[in-house]
Amino acid sequence: MAVLNIVVLNPLADRHKEVIKAAEPNVNIIVSDEKTVLEHMPECHILVTWGWAEAQHLYQAAPHLEWIHALSAGVEKLLFPEIQTADTLLTNSKGIHSIPVSEHLLAMMLAFSRGLTLSIRQQNAKTWERVPTDELHEHILAIIGLGAIGREIAKKAKALGMTVLASKQEMTTELFVDKLYLPDSDSLQEMLAQADYAVVALPLTENTKNLIGLKQFTIMKPSAYFFNIARGGIVNEADLVTALEQKLIRGAGLDVFTHEPLPESSPLWTMPNVIITPHVAALSPAYLDRAIKLFADNLTRFIQGRDMINLVDKGKGY
Repeated sequence: MAVLNIVVLNPLADRHKEVIKAAEPNVNIIVSDEKTVLEHMPECHILVTWGWAEAQHLYQAAPHLEWIHALSAGVEKLLFPEIQTADTLLTNSKGIHSIPVSEHLLAMMLAFSRGLTLSIRQQNAKTWERVPTDELHEHILAIIGLGAIGREIAKKAKALGMTVLASKQEMTTELFVDKLYLPDSDSLQEMLAQADYAVVALPLTENTKNLIGLKQFTIMKPSAYFFNIARGGIVNEADLVTALEQKLIRGAGLDVFTHEPLPESSPLWTMPNVIITPHVAALSPAYLDRAIKLFADNLTRFIQGRDMINLVDKGKGY
């Protein structure tokens, strides 16, 4: 077999290269960056990049490209017209984010329930005053999108004694979910109306863009908290601001936004009932180790002609 050229648009440690070489010794690993990557594309067979990085121009310069692998779960920038009709394989890193994202979400939920958002402000002001507190125990969590991340969230929520509702494309038996809903509009409304905490854990596609708006916030309890750890485009951000200003919901924890970085002009920055983190929910010291392990497994499958993990349906976008 001829040597396969793998172009990776991210720095790799020696241990990562060793994992790839262990899966298939007969490869040439080219670690590149945006400035030099184009010069490597004419001989590239496999491109490893990020789903949010522009890649159409790289695809057009790569006549031998057989497979694109995203180091992220989202692949929104990799679904350009040329790849839609081509045989080029597209895979993602779905499944490696579950632990850090679920922990990040629980950190935000606990910050609200235990009054930490208020306590931190009082600490800065050197104010000794007790704040209202609550428990997650016996409260209701609604998970919009029960994929790998959603399941890990459900698992941790059940460990804290929560009631878990979730929406999913197919009705299956789920160990950590008390009630499962189909993702149609009426079912989503029914689920959100019960929630004390609601989290979006969906991929961004044409079908999920602006899925959550004023209609959904209006149906929620005024005591409920809303969280987005998925993609900013799934939520109508202007409607979210309105919901918070009009107290349709009690607060929001947000890791993703329609435009990133979040513009300084956004009113979300100064809202006392909002937690903002800069798209870091999935970050972990173990991130790239997990991502490369998954890629190496898929590389073996690719070489052997076996079914690959996380093959993206280009029509659905996930």
